[in-house]
Amino acid sequence: MLEEKNDNLLEADGNLENHSIETPLVEENAEIVSETIAEVEKETVLTPEVSVEDTIEMAKPIEEESTEVAEAKASETETIIDAIAENNAEESEDETLKERHDIPMLDYDALSLESLVDELKKLVTNEKVMSVKDHVEEIKKSFLAKYNHLLEEKKEEFLAENPDTTEEFAYHSPLKSHFDQYYSLFRDNKNAHFKSLQTNLKTNLENRLAIVEELKELINPQENIKDTLKHFNDLRERWKNAGSIPKDKYNHVWNNYHFHVENFYDYLHLDREARDLDFKHNLEQKQKIVARVEELVNEADVNKAFRELQDLHKIWKEDIGPVSREFRDEIWNKFSDLTKQMHDKREVLFEKMRGTELENLEKKKEIIAKIEVLATEKVNAHSQWLQQIEKVEALRTAFFSAGKVPAELNEETWATFKTAVRNFNSFKNSFYKDIKKDQNNNLNRKTALVAKAKELQESTDFATTTPIMKQIQEEWKQIGHVPRKYSDKIWIEFKDACNHYFDKLKEQKNEENSEEIEAFDKKKAYLETLREFQLTGVHKTDLDAIKLHIETWKGFGKVPFTRRHIEGKFNKVLDALFEKLSLSKKDSEMMRFSNRMDQLSESNDTRKLEGEKIFLMRKIDEIKNEIFQLENNIQFFTNTRNAKKENSIVLEVRKNIEKHKEEMEILKDKLRQVRSLNQS
Repeated sequence: MLEEKNDNLLEADGNLENHSIETPLVEENAEIVSETIAEVEKETVLTPEVSVEDTIEMAKPIEEESTEVAEAKASETETIIDAIAENNAEESEDETLKERHDIPMLDYDALSLESLVDELKKLVTNEKVMSVKDHVEEIKKSFLAKYNHLLEEKKEEFLAENPDTTEEFAYHSPLKSHFDQYYSLFRDNKNAHFKSLQTNLKTNLENRLAIVEELKELINPQENIKDTLKHFNDLRERWKNAGSIPKDKYNHVWNNYHFHVENFYDYLHLDREARDLDFKHNLEQKQKIVARVEELVNEADVNKAFRELQDLHKIWKEDIGPVSREFRDEIWNKFSDLTKQMHDKREVLFEKMRGTELENLEKKKEIIAKIEVLATEKVNAHSQWLQQIEKVEALRTAFFSAGKVPAELNEETWATFKTAVRNFNSFKNSFYKDIKKDQNNNLNRKTALVAKAKELQESTDFATTTPIMKQIQEEWKQIGHVPRKYSDKIWIEFKDACNHYFDKLKEQKNEENSEEIEAFDKKKAYLETLREFQLTGVHKTDLDAIKLHIETWKGFGKVPFTRRHIEGKFNKVLDALFEKLSLSKKDSEMMRFSNRMDQLSESNDTRKLEGEKIFLMRKIDEIKNEIFQLENNIQFFTNTRNAKKENSIVLEVRKNIEKHKEEMEILKDKLRQVRSLNQS
């Protein structure tokens, strides 16, 4: 076909080359046209509805294949070429669709929710809207599937924790908000793009149809040939710059345009030399395309090669005119055969990919089977369930990372996976429902302790209340977990009540400690003066003085527990004074004992007083037994022949009996004194 061309065809070595054909249909070459235009063979030129096979002259060989195999092969090749033509028509409508080939389609099923949102943001903000259309829809599909699955899990957990609630389940995620934000931006951009595109497509279609109508009118024997040629070249230039049209109109409009161009070409009856020159150039261009396709058949990146093949088909169809009839079938058949080879190679790649997808399917089935096993393994401890949950999470991650499965099995695999995870969650939740009952019981027990602690927190009877508060705290420790939503609240209430009481106890002790420290200082100073005390030698006077010192010492009060050693020092000084005073053993011991018991009574040390009482009772029983044994021994000696004469052994035994009786009387006096202190 005689057109000016700037084809940017790929050379056989893969490099781009600009080809510019000098057409004979220009005014400067008009001399080659005969001055007299032959009669027009056809007065009226029809505009038939022409298919791709009709207008691409090489699409249909002159001679039909005679065998069924050949017919099937030709049909398959035509189907492949039709598919390429359809795709080119779509890209011709919107040039941005070409750019999507350069943006890799990731395995979005393997990405996390966070990564999907990040990927969506990157595509929507950095790429043209139609070049990422398929990518965004795949992201949307993966995101919603995973997010809906997450919602189901959260709802099951909510219902498990609140079986009797009337509250409506609600779950909000910042990730979903971010996803909605970026997807809305994509949708707005797409709508704006389509609105602009539709307006342009409509205008461009009207312009191209007008060009076709003008081509029809060029066949006019009354018009000057020079003017006709100039008009024809103008129409071709306008056609080249007319822009995109709707893909459903693409083939029909293009076929009509080329039909009328060829009619005009035939109408002119150009000389054979000029026509053959154009045929030769077109043949060279198509031979270069064939050579490039031969290289593409051996290209390692099959998808990239096939995309270039689509572009070459578009150039063959739109930019290069016809060749002479003798080469027409040959060059087209070669191009068609290479196209089929490329398609077959691509199908092999798809089969290999399908094999990988089937392997991924088996991996996912194994993962699902493991989750199903975990959904039947009964464990009875929270720590064990945490391990089970961790295993399922690892299997979930492995599932999403396993890669794509065959498209026709994707929904089924996903549904099976969701069912397995849902069954595990139901199994897990049934365990926690039982725990929930125990936690509610624990909540009731702890609530009762809180009430008790609040009731006692203002008490000033510290001696009675402190042991009770400590017992409450021990009980609290023994009670297990409560429902999580009540845990913090009830603990704060209990802690505040206990802290309030023990803070008051601490304040009271601080006040007491100041008094005790003051008593210690007084006793320390008094002890120094007592060391210098000298007896007068008058027994009664000295005894009264010692008793006065004891009363004065008691009057100072209690000392801090950590400084009670000063009481021992005071007792040592008293012992020395009693020895000098030459009191009877009983009087001396009773005064010392009385002083020591008074000290225990003042310190409110009931434990030591009780211990002293038990010690005295045991000691009295021991002495009683000793006396009984000694008296039995004497009786043995008095029944013998020498009973009238008591020997030294008998006399010694009688002395021991008297000694034990005296000691027992002292112990009984001490016991009476201790009992009187306990009663007071």
